[in-house]
Amino acid sequence: MANWTEVTTLEQWNEIFDQSAEKPFVMLKHSTTCPVSASALEEYDEYLGKNPNEKVNYYLVKVIETRPVSNQIAEDVGVKHASPQIIYVKDKFAEWNTSHWSVTSKHISAVLD
Repeated sequence: MANWTEVTTLEQWNEIFDQSAEKPFVMLKHSTTCPVSASALEEYDEYLGKNPNEKVNYYLVKVIETRPVSNQIAEDVGVKHASPQIIYVKDKFAEWNTSHWSVTSKHISAVLD
């Protein structure tokens, strides 16, 4: 079972972003105060609890608590910020992203599996 890792520093983010050429990743931008985001996190965890794509790393950033990291992600991948939002990055390029109620286990599976 894959789990997500929380990203809390710009250094962590830069390393993850730079390594996306070797191993793509999924980032969930999560608001700890939003019920829609809580639902998206449940869907993310549901996907990861099944049979997730093991060729991908999984991360989470809390958009309120670590706003500088969240802002840098938006700038680096060229995807306007939303929350909740999920972004699949490969070779420093946002291959796919969606937000709000579209962040579902089924949707994630359709893209990654």
